[in-house]
Amino acid sequence: MAPRLTRAVVQNGPRALELRELAVPDIDDDSALLRVEACGICGSDAEQYAGVLPVRFPLIPGHEPLGVIERIGDRAARRWGVDVGDRVAVESLIPCGHCRACTEGRYQLCRGRGGMFGHGYVPLTHPPGLWGAYADYMYLDPFSLVHPMRKDVPATLAVMFNPLGAGFRWAVEIPDTGPGDAVLILGPGQRGLACVIAARAAGADTIIVTGLARDAKKLALARTLGADHTIDVEAEDVRARVRELTGGRGADVVVEVSANAPEPVGEALHYVAAGGRIVLAGVKGFKAVPDFVSDLVVVKEVTIRGAFGVTTRAYDAAIRLIESGRVPLARMHTHDFPLEAAERAIRTLAGEVPGETSIHSCLLLE
Repeated sequence: MAPRLTRAVVQNGPRALELRELAVPDIDDDSALLRVEACGICGSDAEQYAGVLPVRFPLIPGHEPLGVIERIGDRAARRWGVDVGDRVAVESLIPCGHCRACTEGRYQLCRGRGGMFGHGYVPLTHPPGLWGAYADYMYLDPFSLVHPMRKDVPATLAVMFNPLGAGFRWAVEIPDTGPGDAVLILGPGQRGLACVIAARAAGADTIIVTGLARDAKKLALARTLGADHTIDVEAEDVRARVRELTGGRGADVVVEVSANAPEPVGEALHYVAAGGRIVLAGVKGFKAVPDFVSDLVVVKEVTIRGAFGVTTRAYDAAIRLIESGRVPLARMHTHDFPLEAAERAIRTLAGEVPGETSIHSCLLLE
């Protein structure tokens, strides 16, 4: 018997979450209903909770869904290659399929459905409403993108497909990282650690991670996950240390994934090798970058790329690595929360709960 109601966490405005019961919609031949198993908690969830992200309220947050197909239309089943009972990881963005970005193969930049259209971002007033994964059930749009995931992988690890996918896109796909490259990752949060894992899988020669003194445990974990060296930026001369570790050359690839602090963006120009690549993925609350010496971009012929979303190719690489069991991903996972504790989950990730430090956490619904 199909469920008629679902619990859902609704965000009505900045720092205003409410647990509600909502109607479960009918589906047609092209859509599906997902029974949510787990949803990862992302740093952008904290920004959305605080009112920093430009979203339309009310909405159901949650853009890292893992779950099981509860109901599915015949055409959707054929298109996605899945059926009732199959476990899937769901991409955040829901592209339109026909705008210029989509037709040119850059669907992560799709704005064809009005702004950023995706799970966890579409308002409750846009039918059928169940767009986010902070709920027992979530609607899968005909243009949703899903990836089959083995059921024997624990949900707390399987749900890492999103941050690990970001690692593969930001640290490997965009900068074209490969054997012989020295990779410097600025920031040891969950995305930074995912970049370590991805760069190691791509065969990078040297991986260096920077962090603050308070990040000592995360830096130690970075070494466990494949980093060769870590740097405490408060205790060491980072420019000199990077030169030392790269034989004076600098890093071939610099991935900037620190949160809110714009200073590392300017510093990246001093760390990067001539002809190197810088990927900017950490958001700074639209603050300007101080001491950005553009002549360093010119004389070093540096390539600077922004990184916003994740691609199907990167998600697939992440899922294959998760299913392989080769990497101790469980070391990254620090917290599980029930649906009714969604606010505490977000505040824990944001560092607002005294005595709690989260690296990767999720809502666990089963």
